[in-house]
Amino acid sequence: PSPWSSRRRGRRSAMVLRGESEEERLRNDAAARNRMMDHMRAVEEAEARGETGDRGAWKWAIRKRIWDHMEANDIAAAPRPVHHRIPNFVGAELTASQVEQLPEFRRAKCVKVNPDRPQAPVRLATLRAGKLLLVPQPRLRTGFFSVLDPTKIDPSLYSLAVTQQGVVRFGEPVDLDEKMKIDLIVIGSVAVDAASGCRLGKGEGFAELEYGMLRLMEAIDDDTPVVTCIHDCQLVDDIPVDRMLCHDVPVDIICTPTRTIRLQPLLPKPKGIYWDKLSPQKLGSIRILQKLKAKLERDLGEQLPSGPDEILPPTAVRSGKGDGKQGKGKGKGRGKAAPQAEEVFAHSAASSQAPGGKGMRKGEQARWVRKADAGAHSVPEERAASGSEQRARRWRPKAAPADASG
Repeated sequence: PSPWSSRRRGRRSAMVLRGESEEERLRNDAAARNRMMDHMRAVEEAEARGETGDRGAWKWAIRKRIWDHMEANDIAAAPRPVHHRIPNFVGAELTASQVEQLPEFRRAKCVKVNPDRPQAPVRLATLRAGKLLLVPQPRLRTGFFSVLDPTKIDPSLYSLAVTQQGVVRFGEPVDLDEKMKIDLIVIGSVAVDAASGCRLGKGEGFAELEYGMLRLMEAIDDDTPVVTCIHDCQLVDDIPVDRMLCHDVPVDIICTPTRTIRLQPLLPKPKGIYWDKLSPQKLGSIRILQKLKAKLERDLGEQLPSGPDEILPPTAVRSGKGDGKQGKGKGKGRGKAAPQAEEVFAHSAASSQAPGGKGMRKGEQARWVRKADAGAHSVPEERAASGSEQRARRWRPKAAPADASG
């Protein structure tokens, strides 16, 4: 059977829209700042007790600075407020133009792009270029990834297909057992250090988890380019390399509305899921991770470890869904925000209990990359190339229609 079958798992989202006045937007923004302050205080208190896991207060201070600056200067675009989000920004479509010029993008047959609003233009550019588009389920709530094949979608519907509702409608689910090859990864960020390639996301760790799972599936490797699309104001110089962690994903290329920056990252890329860093709270909230961990434990015949407890950050209030013109500043980003809308999603909850972390022998490696990792380098070069070519053929799209770029 085709790896891109039409099966659907989980429940589809229900969306309710309502208008939002500027007064309501400002009130939501103030509430977001208050939630941020409460969370930072809770993290600082837990950090003092040694109970924060890997979510340090210093990271939240940088995130807050960026979010506050983007809101205060009307760089932020809908959905607003941008706190606790990968922030959308004025000129996000210009970053897609930068990505399109990359040789890595032009060569790619399959591109993985995060589902956040500022990367919607990149998702659209990917389909228009006739490439397979891989999109993770938001917060991995209802599954893993969905793949969109531009040859199976009317080009007039590409703009719809790259929205969250469109991915549900046009995407085909990908399971952990799929064989695939991803040629380029595009992720969102809250802040990126232009000297080191270190990045901070919104604090929930999904980009790292998605990357780790793709490494386990051998869909990507160290040479797979990682691109991030951000506003110039999100470039920082105060992310300490020595405080980054083994599961943090560095970037190779930064695309802003005004420039493209190529880096030599100072951090190694993660090799898989680091189970001793994954908190029970995070594991318990993501069904696909529970499934993966259970499978690995069955294969290994022993339990994998569990990370320290953590205080999960608050999630963003879902506001600002509209016609795509709302909430953007005018001119150079100083305009007044237009009325917005709020969407409320109804999802099936993942209520499975997180597996425990007992049973791991002391000193044993805390992560699982693959069972035959040590022997992977001894595979003959011809055989390795053959396997890669087979994966590439399986994922190669059919020739796109002549008008697919329109």
